[in-house]
Amino acid sequence: MNHWIDSHAHIYDKAFDKDRSEVINKCRDEGMLQIYMPNVDHTSIDRMLETEARYPECVATMGLHPCSVNKDFEKELYKVEEWLDKRPFAAVGEIGIDLYWDKTFLPQQEEAFRIQTRWAKEKGIPVIIHCREAFAETLALVEELRDENFRGVFHCFTGTLEEAEKAVDLGLFLGIGGVATFKNGGLDKVLPHIDLKNLVLETDSPYLAPVPHRGKRNSPSYIPLVAQRLAELSGKSLEEVYTITTANTQNLFSAND
Repeated sequence: MNHWIDSHAHIYDKAFDKDRSEVINKCRDEGMLQIYMPNVDHTSIDRMLETEARYPECVATMGLHPCSVNKDFEKELYKVEEWLDKRPFAAVGEIGIDLYWDKTFLPQQEEAFRIQTRWAKEKGIPVIIHCREAFAETLALVEELRDENFRGVFHCFTGTLEEAEKAVDLGLFLGIGGVATFKNGGLDKVLPHIDLKNLVLETDSPYLAPVPHRGKRNSPSYIPLVAQRLAELSGKSLEEVYTITTANTQNLFSAND
């Protein structure tokens, strides 16, 4: 059996309330080792931590999602900081820049990114970076903040080969999910040229389900579909994809002593 990790899934989301146990048990039976759960804001913390407490495979991270950043974002960051000081977390995330809906709070998103990245470096843990319609802005922040204590993953990477190479050159892993299976997703032009050592698997459940489930609820149990597509695009065996990406994810989320 091949073992795998979902590096990014909101398995605590209400979309799984009716069958969360069944989904996780199915994943466990099929070789899942861990599911890393990114936080969104103060409204998701209790659900995330309850899921972690019930299912040992589910691992919590702590951060403020850019879509939850507004003029009062400092109040949200107080909650994040309080939790980061209260107990260990695997990462700070998900954090980043999202200009898809609105550019009003770009300065606040940038400041929230700087603050949370500083906390991650102080704790010796990675950042999980969300970026939508904002690659240049996000890359500029990473370049500004990068040092020997900085490490992280470019979650749900869907950019160009040039963007992928820039992210990799800055030491970031690329999170590859369901978009890799989309006919016009664009990653067929990227992934053949990126070494597996720079990639981790994710689903972003319940969002962005891979083909043939596109448009339906995504699930960590669909990681094998992403892995199979990555094997096809990279020219590597499925076993190699599992082995290398699993090791990458374990390396990413290993705490610095």
